[in-house]
Amino acid sequence: MKDVYENPLCARYASREMQHIFSPDFKFSTWRRLWVALAESEQELGLPITDEQLDEMRAHIDDIDYEKAADYEKRLRHDVMAHIRTYGDACPKAKGIIHLGATSCYVGDNTDSIQMRAALLRVRKLLVNAIGALADFAGANKDVPTLAYTHFQAAQPTTVGKRACLWMQDFLMDLERLEFELDHLKLLGCKGTTGTGASFLELFGGDGQKVLALEEKIAAKMGFAASMPVSGQTYSRKIDAYVLNVLGDIAQSMYKMAQDLRLLAHMKEFDEPFEAEQVGSSAMAYKRNPMRCERICSLSRFVTNTVRNTADTASAQWLERTLDDSANRRIALPEAFLATDGALTLCVNVIRGGRVYPKVMEKHLNEEMPFMATENILMHAVTEGGDRQELHEAIRRHSQAAAVKVKLDGGENDLLDRLLADPAFHLTKEALDGVLDVRKFVGLAPEQTEAFLRDYIRPVLEKYAADLGVEAETNV
Repeated sequence: MKDVYENPLCARYASREMQHIFSPDFKFSTWRRLWVALAESEQELGLPITDEQLDEMRAHIDDIDYEKAADYEKRLRHDVMAHIRTYGDACPKAKGIIHLGATSCYVGDNTDSIQMRAALLRVRKLLVNAIGALADFAGANKDVPTLAYTHFQAAQPTTVGKRACLWMQDFLMDLERLEFELDHLKLLGCKGTTGTGASFLELFGGDGQKVLALEEKIAAKMGFAASMPVSGQTYSRKIDAYVLNVLGDIAQSMYKMAQDLRLLAHMKEFDEPFEAEQVGSSAMAYKRNPMRCERICSLSRFVTNTVRNTADTASAQWLERTLDDSANRRIALPEAFLATDGALTLCVNVIRGGRVYPKVMEKHLNEEMPFMATENILMHAVTEGGDRQELHEAIRRHSQAAAVKVKLDGGENDLLDRLLADPAFHLTKEALDGVLDVRKFVGLAPEQTEAFLRDYIRPVLEKYAADLGVEAETNV
């Protein structure tokens, strides 16, 4: 039966890997690993905790009785206490020392940091694969000329590969930001109810050095270089905002690329992957809509809007802590990562399986080339002895007449025929063909593509070679 709401981020879009990171198993087993790390560290610093108690706790990290925990939470109205009781029931010898000296945020906030780190690593893997797919795409199409657009109006030609470098550079900047946040992500630590460490100071008989050492030990056991130097009961919610800003940056890049591809699909210059039995429209059987790119834009829009949520939460925290962040963060943090995961997977899928149509691009170039070539024709005619100002005026008149034929009459652009027939230009068909060589109009686009791939992209792909080759299949 499916008689209750099902989150589409899980049912339709996000990978199993990302779903696991925010699953109950990952979350609550991490709580238990944190309780083990706390107890181990307290024992190492002299508290009377036995090896037998620690062994019992280690033996029950993953066998979580969710029904019992739910029953406890229904009665206690406190999720951390419910899981402390549940863990204690499984570990009767260690029951009395579980969570010793800690506050709820010891497991809650530290787990959030651990989850965000794992999720950022998953995002990094997908981002590197998106860059890798674009690198292959750009390399294969570095010499394929295509019409470039400014204001979505025809401009000078570029190449397909050079255009892909623009998307790739955005992703590369996102990767640099992601790495910064990964490198600077810290645990909350174990500073107690208001961040003063008072409860641990009491446990260690006033020995402040042991309180500091406790945090260092826990951070090391959980794989972090450090904990936050100061905090209230929680870590600063600016950390969430920083991390989600990275996701928002990636979402901007994904949206830009996917929207560009949607425009190119409209012009029949690009097609995203399309399955043999895929239906484009329930009404119009001939339709081949760019639904994957549309989905990338849709999910990316969700992510960019969620970023503002974390900014509002960071702004609204009262003094050493308040609880109006809790329900919000349970939704906003996982869903931002799940949506980013789904959209990035689609990006890899679209670029790997997409198809370009050089003949259509050539057609569009030929339609606009007469106008774009006029400056080169002018220079050629001047070298043949023509007057620059008179020739400029002639080009203006002929261009306007050709535009009228195209726009009002729906005819072909006959500007080149007009210029060939005008004796003032001293043009031959052979000379005109030389002027119209599209390679003279793409500038350094092929060389820029090669240099960008060589100097910026290949080193990154070599650095993250172990992350390449991720599967990027779509569910629906």
